[in-house]
Amino acid sequence: MIQRLNASEGGRRALLVGSVMLATLMQALDTTIANVALPDMQGALSATQDQAAWVLTSYIVAAAILTPVTGWLAGRLGRRRLLIVAVSGFTAASLLCGIATGIGQMVLFRILQGVFGASLVPISQSLLLDAFPREKHGAAMAMWGMGIMVGPILGPPLGGYLTQYYSWHWVFLINLPVGILALVGIAASVKPEAPHRRPLDGTGLALLALGIGGLQLFLDRGQSQDWFGSLEIQVEAAFAFLALYLYGLWWWNRRDRALLDLGLLGNRNFAVGCVLIFVVGIVLFATLALLPPYLSALMHYPVLTIGLVLAPRGVGTMFAMMLVGRMLGRVDARIPILAGMGLIVYSLYGMAGFGTEASVQAVVWLGVAQGVGLGLVFVPISTVAYSTLPPWQRTEAASIFSLVRNIGSSVGISIVFTLLARAGQVNHAEIGARIPAYGAEQTLVPALWNPATATGAALLDGELLRQSAAIGYANDFWLMTVLTLCAMPLVLLMHSGRHGPAPGPGMAAEAH
Repeated sequence: MIQRLNASEGGRRALLVGSVMLATLMQALDTTIANVALPDMQGALSATQDQAAWVLTSYIVAAAILTPVTGWLAGRLGRRRLLIVAVSGFTAASLLCGIATGIGQMVLFRILQGVFGASLVPISQSLLLDAFPREKHGAAMAMWGMGIMVGPILGPPLGGYLTQYYSWHWVFLINLPVGILALVGIAASVKPEAPHRRPLDGTGLALLALGIGGLQLFLDRGQSQDWFGSLEIQVEAAFAFLALYLYGLWWWNRRDRALLDLGLLGNRNFAVGCVLIFVVGIVLFATLALLPPYLSALMHYPVLTIGLVLAPRGVGTMFAMMLVGRMLGRVDARIPILAGMGLIVYSLYGMAGFGTEASVQAVVWLGVAQGVGLGLVFVPISTVAYSTLPPWQRTEAASIFSLVRNIGSSVGISIVFTLLARAGQVNHAEIGARIPAYGAEQTLVPALWNPATATGAALLDGELLRQSAAIGYANDFWLMTVLTLCAMPLVLLMHSGRHGPAPGPGMAAEAH
């Protein structure tokens, strides 16, 4: 009888893991899968480039605003019911995106995707942590992390394949079978919970929505709108700073009743984990954003080739996650984190030397090295960050953790593309001013390179743009190398997390 009960519990847990991973992968894929299909969507929906950019921005902003509400919604509805609603809504919104006929419809349906997708990552993470005993949290986070980390990596190549061989509609319609399978599995494996009657902090929600929404819009649209040269960006930055500052004061005066408990950042493991995952978010998404245009513009790779070259990076991440999931509990968690960050530094240092002629072997090898490094880092950070928190705080902590990672990704992408654009302009002017001193008109092919002719000037300008862009990409990779190096000492501030606190006698009541 006991064996049958154990087998039944093991089967339920396996179904829960599979279902939650599907839901997480679906949400993570949608953060990047639409990027490649954007030009096709722009033409089909008769949209301008700025309007088409809202297809990406609307999803990111909606998800960011709703992520902090996850803890309150989980208490109000119960995690099982919230997860079912989130998966159902996300799947339905994906269908609507796939059949949209205008840019207005597409942006609206992407907002719905972001609203329903916001809860998927934090709820799935807290469910897996609660489903496994403490000594198996590393393995649980490894399985969960595969969806979070591999999803954004596989998004561009999968989106490129679907767009080229089918149509951009399938970038969204592919979520339908995944969402239905995840929904069936969640309904069968996740146990119902009694909801907690926690009042909604309306003022806190309004302040967080204004602050996080303004911050995301500021980061996502800053480069295209010339940053503080635009009134729109000035207003968004002012709203973000003022609203987040006011929420800090609001939380300080209300604490236990505020929507998002910033007091969780007083836990050292969790605070250091948030800083490190912020850096991981920058490196992961900024590199993913830089490599495809680099390979396309400077190396002239077609879309499918770019996908194939970048795919081994995801394989490296999966391998490292499976390996480190078995290691945790046997070794100090800080060891794989430091080893992973060392590999990330190595890969970024190599990418900074790409120039205009990077071999396929170098791109693949450094991508694999970075993928392994990210896998070694992500799982221990996600495990140790929660190890000293009581179980009843995990859902709210997961909301903060996911929010910090998402903001890190937005900050990283904004910084690297701003520096890339500015470096291109500055380097073009600097190199161009020095060409006469080096006698460009005396080269071996003067007919092609002579700036005195129209053809020569155009070709020379094209090469200048290419070299200037290469320097800009190198500067971005150097910046991320230094940032990762600076973050490495923070790892030593973390406890190994082997002996986190058990829930105290008053915690269950306090959770209600």
